[in-house]
Amino acid sequence: MIIENIMSRDVQTVRPDQSLREAAQTMRTLNIGSLPVRDHDRLVGMLTDRDIVVRGVAEGGVEGRTVSEVMSPAVKYCYASDDVQDIARNMASLEVRRLPVVDADKRLVGIVSLANMVHSEPAAAAVMSQGVATPH
Repeated sequence: MIIENIMSRDVQTVRPDQSLREAAQTMRTLNIGSLPVRDHDRLVGMLTDRDIVVRGVAEGGVEGRTVSEVMSPAVKYCYASDDVQDIARNMASLEVRRLPVVDADKRLVGIVSLANMVHSEPAAAAVMSQGVATPH
């Protein structure tokens, strides 16, 4: 099975120029801990609640600061055509709960989470529970 078959297509994103306060409020409203950062149709980073605390609050606060100032620009992602079990192994080795999903042109098309895998692919769920990693 491929990621495209199980990913969530309705992905909330933030822009690099949005305020940190607005991004944090979005996270609170949606009860999530991370948001992909999108510049038009390109994935340019990830913003996590930890980024907001460590790079925002701990370094002078969030007032007047933007997402681009604290986001992680190095983004781990997968392709919509990738195999679910392979991505489950990668997520286990990276110790991440969510990965943005991009198409062949690296445009954001969705997000895949552990929950997607557990509910859709028993073999992938088994891989995740074992924490098996493959060399890259």
